[in-house]
Amino acid sequence: MKQQPRSSPRSARNQRTVSIIGTGSYTPEKILTNEDLSRMVDTSDEWITTRTGIKERRVAAKDETTSDMAAKAALKAIEQAKISPEEIDLLLVATATPDMIFPATACFVQKKIGAKNAACLDVSAACAGFLFAIEIAQQFITSGTYDTALVIGADKLTSITNWTDRNTCVLFGDGAGAAVLGHRGSAHGVISTNMGSDGEYTDILFMPGGGSKTPITAQNAHLNLQTIHMSGKEVYKQAVTAMLAAARRAIDEAGLTVDDIACVIPHQANLRIIEAIGERLGIPREKVFVNVDRYGNTSAAAVAIALDEANRSGRIKSGDYVLMVVFGGGLTWASTIVEW
Repeated sequence: MKQQPRSSPRSARNQRTVSIIGTGSYTPEKILTNEDLSRMVDTSDEWITTRTGIKERRVAAKDETTSDMAAKAALKAIEQAKISPEEIDLLLVATATPDMIFPATACFVQKKIGAKNAACLDVSAACAGFLFAIEIAQQFITSGTYDTALVIGADKLTSITNWTDRNTCVLFGDGAGAAVLGHRGSAHGVISTNMGSDGEYTDILFMPGGGSKTPITAQNAHLNLQTIHMSGKEVYKQAVTAMLAAARRAIDEAGLTVDDIACVIPHQANLRIIEAIGERLGIPREKVFVNVDRYGNTSAAAVAIALDEANRSGRIKSGDYVLMVVFGGGLTWASTIVEW
């Protein structure tokens, strides 16, 4: 028998539940395969597949911005939610690759989709940004401040990729995913969420240049400071540890067991990390949704794209308990359990 979630501290504080009522995603047309990369750097399909599980990734056009991709994913989510853009009260874009330092990419999306009544802001939590934004939106809805929120994860990581570094350039791709959140009285919706950060590890996954600390100048442009820098082994270690702990906390706080979870949607960064999380949680492989082989790591977009694909393919159904868990630079991590 399917276990019902117990009353949590959140449900005691807030009686207004929040559900995901529509999802959408977008990935660029251009596909960059491992074979293509082998002609650019010293690598091979076998080397990449064995270490990451990635076979190909999508690359946005030069004139295609993060907000362009975000807007396309957003319109699909809005259509599925059966609302109009004008009904959106809050618009959040989680991204590490904003169109500009300011204004917020969310404002560009607002203009492109016609969400003229929304308050707009960006969320910067790297790959964990989409779930951070889900929690922020939920707080506004449960408090009664807003009724409808649009949450988007979007990144154009190929714009900050060092294409001469074979250890990082094989990992990343571009895309966007979106979700519309609102109150739906027939379901618990978002049941539990955990977020965490550890600033002691800001130096293992970061982009050192382009901010106020190290502006890009003619004198340092050749150093590739405006690209992703990563200590792969340390990131792997921290990712597995943090995601595993966050997932267990979310399950426990929801009053559920691992057996109650119908689908796990982890951050799509590396197949080895995904497999390690599944094995240590005791989740059967068939319950873990994976698309990293087709898109690579799309940062804040990764779990959002996977959620939309799982939803539209029928992989998750009404009443299912879905666990999402993510990890990113910062370090940041988050987990969320949703009753679909």
